Formats: sequence, C-alpha cells, structure tokens
Amino acid sequence: MQKPKPPQTLSAGVRRLTLEAAGVTLSCLLAEPPDAEPRATVLAVHGGGMTAGYFDGQAHPDLSLLTLGARLGFTVLAVDRPGYGLSARQLPDGQTLAEQAVVLEAAMEGFAARYATGAGYVLLAHSYGGKLALMAAARGAGPLAVDVSGCGHRYDAGPDDLRRIRSGAHWGRNWGPLRLYPPETFREIGAVVAPMPAREASGIPHWTGVFEELAPRVSAPVRLTFAEHEAWWLHGERDIAEITSLLASAPVVRVEQQPGAGHNISLGWAARAYHLRALAFFEECLTGPRSPAGARTAHRPDAGPAPGVDVLAPPG
Repeated sequence: MQKPKPPQTLSAGVRRLTLEAAGVTLSCLLAEPPDAEPRATVLAVHGGGMTAGYFDGQAHPDLSLLTLGARLGFTVLAVDRPGYGLSARQLPDGQTLAEQAVVLEAAMEGFAARYATGAGYVLLAHSYGGKLALMAAARGAGPLAVDVSGCGHRYDAGPDDLRRIRSGAHWGRNWGPLRLYPPETFREIGAVVAPMPAREASGIPHWTGVFEELAPRVSAPVRLTFAEHEAWWLHGERDIAEITSLLASAPVVRVEQQPGAGHNISLGWAARAYHLRALAFFEECLTGPRSPAGARTAHRPDAGPAPGVDVLAPPG
C-alpha cells in the first residue's frame, strides 16, 4: 500500500482554492495583494511530475513565487494541471496537451468571473507547463505575456530517455547539482511531486512538431529562461535562433540564462532572482513602450553581448 503524502505547508497569505473548468475540478493555490487591486494576475503552471506547490516552495522563505508576486502587487494563481491534485482521481490517465489547454482557458474565465484580475492574465510556466502556456497563447487565450522556464524546442535527450520520464529515473536531468538547492528541499519535496499521467507522457516525444505548428500563432510577448545546468533541452546559439524565428508573431522574444540553477529553477537558490526577472518582464509588458511593429528581441546567452543585454532581431 502506497504511503499517503504529507499535506503541503503553505506560506503566509497563500490559500487553497477549487475551480470548476470544462467539467474538471482543479485544485489551486492563490495569493492576492493584501491592500489593493492586482496589477495583473499571474497564472502559474507547473511542470510534469510536480504540483502547484512548486511555486510555493517551503525549503526557504525566498522560494515562493506566490508570496513574492502578491507583495509586488500581482495576484498569483497556481493551478494543479488536469491529472494532478484534486483532478487526479477524476482523470487518472491525465489529458493531452490540447485537452489541457481547453481546461486552462476555462479556468481563466471561471476565476475572472469571481475575482479581480487587474489588467488581465500573464502566464508563468515551467517545463511541461511551458508547453501548455504556449499552446494556450497560440489558441488565443489572450495572455498579456508568457514567461516560460525549462522548456525549449528540441530535446537534449534520446528516445529512450524520453520514454523513461515517468519512471523517475532522470534525477540528474531534473535537478542538476544538489548544491543549487536549500538543504531542506528534499525533505519537503514529497508534498510537491506527483506521478506524471500516462496520456500526458505519451505526447512528450512529439513536442518539436507541435511547437513548430503553434509557435507562429503566439502573438503575446514571450520570455524563455534556460537554467545554467539545464539538461533536458538544447539551448545553444543555433537552437535559440530557431526558437526565436519560429515565434515570428510575438512582438518580443527574450531568451535568457539563469546562473546557478538547475531545471527546477523555482525550487533552488536562484528562485527569487528568476521570479523577480519574470515579474519585471510582466511589468514591462504592462507599462513599457511597445517594440517597433514586427520587431523581436532575443538575448542569446552563449553568444553576442553580455547577459542582460537584448539584441534587436529583425522579423523573418
């Protein structure tokens, strides 16, 4: 008999929420600004084998995106994707990426009907959740901006590795050096990890083709972050150039590298730095001047200017 998971401890100001979305009951974590209407709502979407608790890490006070975002004036809604959390019993095999996109859109509509969302939604997503965020944006879900970590275009892994993702055998790829994480991380992690549903896993090998089809339809600003010790995705100069060229309709494409981080950035020491950069990107998208029509920006971390400097890239 499988030992039950310990209940997840939540940071101060974070509470649990349930949303009904396209016939699916989703469990969520919510943090709101304490004294004002939100500037916008950050919809946080976790990766494969994790839960919404990924964005409220308990190993150190600096890890939580939910508390940081609320302090800076954003509502942060972290959802358990279909097949995780409360919906795991309803959907034991999970859903395909396209099916999850329908549910995510319904969740956004349902939440907006009950809560103030400010200027609208911005999507912050990790790994498999990044695929879902990009698909939702391509379907016209209307996010003001999309920030994705740990998700690229082509895998730096062979077919055998991809087939074994559900086995949990890829510890090194998922985490990188253990020194990148607070000491308590792996004592607290039991409440945050979860099995990857079978239908979700079955679509993983097909992502490159899916990305090539959906990327040209993403019309929101996009920021992609690759960890210094990212081991799942190719993110060299040519790979980044291909990604930015495919995101041809996005007014801004920014690609950055996060120093001192492994694949699970939001659970490591680099979490606060990454979250601050993501929230700053959202702030720029809310208030900053628009880029020239058709222009895109891309920072290529392994070539050209030093980190933090954007390169204006002509369309096409």
